[in-house]
Amino acid sequence: MSFKSIVRELREMGDGIGSLSRRGIEGRHWRNRTRSHIAPDVAPLELINQGQWANLPPELLLDIIRRVEESETSWPARTVVVYCASVCKSWRDITKEIVKTPEECGRLTFPISLKQPGPRDSPIQCYIRRDRATSTHRLYFGLTPSEDESDKLLLAAKKIRRATSTEFAISLVADDFSRASSTYVGKLRSNFLGTKFTIYDSQPPTDTTNHNRSSQRFQKKQVSPKLPSCSYSIATISYELNVLRTRGPRRMNCTMHSIPISSIQEGGTAPTPKSFPFKTIDRSTSSLSSSTTTPNSNPLDSLMLKNKAPRWHEQLQCWCLNFKGRVTVASVKNFQLVAAVDSSHNVSAVEQEKVILQFGKIGKDIFTMDYRYPLSAYQAFAICLSSFDTKPACE
Repeated sequence: MSFKSIVRELREMGDGIGSLSRRGIEGRHWRNRTRSHIAPDVAPLELINQGQWANLPPELLLDIIRRVEESETSWPARTVVVYCASVCKSWRDITKEIVKTPEECGRLTFPISLKQPGPRDSPIQCYIRRDRATSTHRLYFGLTPSEDESDKLLLAAKKIRRATSTEFAISLVADDFSRASSTYVGKLRSNFLGTKFTIYDSQPPTDTTNHNRSSQRFQKKQVSPKLPSCSYSIATISYELNVLRTRGPRRMNCTMHSIPISSIQEGGTAPTPKSFPFKTIDRSTSSLSSSTTTPNSNPLDSLMLKNKAPRWHEQLQCWCLNFKGRVTVASVKNFQLVAAVDSSHNVSAVEQEKVILQFGKIGKDIFTMDYRYPLSAYQAFAICLSSFDTKPACE
């Protein structure tokens, strides 16, 4: 019997045992209410019934989950790893302990992986599908779209036009872009001309980041426990003006407020969140539109990205970049981003030449997106979304 079958059977049996236990607990609860004695008002201990599979020897359980994680390395087969984390709390704790971050293993497993930096050695390859009718953009994991459309959906964005700006609401699902939803992860907002964009995150870039004044207001009369408390500005994208169209292709610069320049120096690390912290807010005293800048947002310490300059091809009479076969259609949206550093930053020449984010067209409404450390999938997707907005003054 395969590991996949074992995990599926264990999960089904665990669910059945859990439901029987819950019915027994509810019955005892109503019988106890008929008693007349009064006890001190003490917070009850959380009742957790994990079923018989929680009693497996830790060594055996560790070995099973490790084998499953090593054997199922790509989607949709990697869903089995998520099933292991869904059996019970003990299984979930061990699975989270075994599964490494994308930076360490180069794989995407849980939703929080989309907020963690990509691998250092080779990029994670994805593609974006644009739907003009619904003004949505969907990010999928994989080299190219599959014929049966069974690719793993990572993120989705909906374009919202406003009087003075354009916004892209970004979610974990493709049918709910409300800020009140637990699947909401952030947004991208442009200025009136479409030359400057700001990336907002629904959570601080690290779990240990201190909340500033705008998020500390939500302390009394708290309701709706799964609403993000506020938006954190984590990056700014700027496109240079090209009104006379004399400067060639678009020129863009990105300031990553949440990523320090030290992350690409030798021995440096990038912020790596471990979970999705949802904060409670008070609807009567606050607005959902509140936004803040990350505490460590000094431009001198932030990582700066710039688009790699293309070369002019005399025979083709166009600007060209080496996308290594990942881009096949010429488009003004195509770009490659590298680190913008100077000699004082002590960044090696190899790191300066690395393409951190690559985006380009391969067909009608289909684009590839390849990203690597120190960017996360969410940050890379938001930067690519800025390329879809209309920029009459930049091209």
